[in-house]
Amino acid sequence: MTTAVRPTPELAAEADARFEGIADPVEQALAVLRWAGETFGDDFAVTSSMADGLLAHLASRAVPGVNVVFLDTGYHFAETIGTRDWISSVLPITLVNVTPPRTVAEQDAEHGPALHDRDPDLCCSLRKVQPLATALAGYAAWGSGVRRDEAATRAGTRVVDWDAKRGMVKVNPLAAWTQDDVDAYIAEHQVPVNPLQEIGYASIGCAPCTRPVAPGEDPRAGRWAGRGKTECGLHL
Repeated sequence: MTTAVRPTPELAAEADARFEGIADPVEQALAVLRWAGETFGDDFAVTSSMADGLLAHLASRAVPGVNVVFLDTGYHFAETIGTRDWISSVLPITLVNVTPPRTVAEQDAEHGPALHDRDPDLCCSLRKVQPLATALAGYAAWGSGVRRDEAATRAGTRVVDWDAKRGMVKVNPLAAWTQDDVDAYIAEHQVPVNPLQEIGYASIGCAPCTRPVAPGEDPRAGRWAGRGKTECGLHL
């Protein structure tokens, strides 16, 4: 199935106003995802960091066979790759594994080793932001698992937004979810979870730039710790 619906800021604003009023988080997420699937058809995909299978599970219920984009940066924990393989084997999704144009070794040869330590913004751009832009170029809308309660930088996240940088509609089905909502859904539906979460990794990115968080810390405090960086650039 394909679609001729053109993504516009007005379409995104109208949908956001319609879905924002749904109080039940699961109902809201499924409604937003169904709308995106029905409106954009094959021109809709969701992304997943494989911290868990929550968004992929919801999307597969709303849009069976949905494309799930995973950025395979070359720096992931083995547990993250294992979670990706687990999720893609048990859920009715179509995994789209996206790799940067250069391997880690090729990047090291061009920019020097451990670019993530010296210039994490450039590393994120080369291994995440630019590859995602290329992968999403063929879509009209995309979905992410961003939640308002994850960080101050995400507090204003809309359920349906306009991604001006990419000229796409962006849906955030989990925007209004709390950690309790996440835990309850995962427990009820036995959703696959990255085992790193069991040892304190509240937000899971590339291995060199991710550490566990202490009790009471911001869930994203373990990302780029001590580097004055809070976002990779995918959602800004």
